Amino acid sequence: MQLPPKNYDAMVKRANPPSPVVKDCLWAFFVGGAICLLGEALRQFYLSWYDKDLAGTLTSITLVLLSAITTVPGWYQKLAAKAGAGTLVPITGFANSVVSPAVEFKAEGWITGVGAKIFTIAGPVLAFGTLASWVWGLVYWAMNKF
Repeated sequence: MQLPPKNYDAMVKRANPPSPVVKDCLWAFFVGGAICLLGEALRQFYLSWYDKDLAGTLTSITLVLLSAITTVPGWYQKLAAKAGAGTLVPITGFANSVVSPAVEFKAEGWITGVGAKIFTIAGPVLAFGTLASWVWGLVYWAMNKF
């Protein structure tokens, strides 16, 4: 059965209620801001004992660890369902994207499950991020060379 585009559009509008865009944006903004605020609070805490470089490293490690710990019981996914892009703050979102497939495919074993699937989400980000930085490095080198 072939539906005319007009009928199809009407069906889609009936099936999908309008999204509360302002509410969603506010959730994303405040949750992302809270994650960043937590990161800054951790950095200030670590600066009490360590130099600037080590404090930054410890902050990153702590945020990755907290993200991984909250991913295992599903708390991070529940937060992401509510806050959307606000949970994609780079370091915590990346940690979640690595841990989620590992948890999901653990039942298939360490090699064929966790090992094979751990980078299914993060792998393309790593691959294309590396490619983009390599291309940008060539452009930067060429601009300074000539």
